[in-house]
Amino acid sequence: QVQLVESGGGLVQPGGSLIVSCAASGSIISINTMGWYRQTPGKERDLVATITRFGVTNHADSVKGRFTISRDNAKNTWYLQMNSLKPEDTAVYFCYASSRFNTYWGQGTQVTVSS
Repeated sequence: QVQLVESGGGLVQPGGSLIVSCAASGSIISINTMGWYRQTPGKERDLVATITRFGVTNHADSVKGRFTISRDNAKNTWYLQMNSLKPEDTAVYFCYASSRFNTYWGQGTQVTVSS
């Protein structure tokens, strides 16, 4: 089992920056890929960014050049640095971690971009 605890998020003005983090505990060694999804009411959860255990990253086209996923192996934590935020980035952001047989989710954190 893997437990994920998110932190960060909140209210930010358009053009601002925010960082969300996800701390993992438990069977960390089993994790192959970790990352972030986001979801708005009435819509499906969309992939934002991923990072593999080897450090290979992938970002959705909608956030490329603005968001950056990174990780700190020593802290078993990964981050999503969000710059140049837009109102359409408003969503609940969920971190996830996947092993060969399971996917684990954080509780979600609200990011609101509004003036």
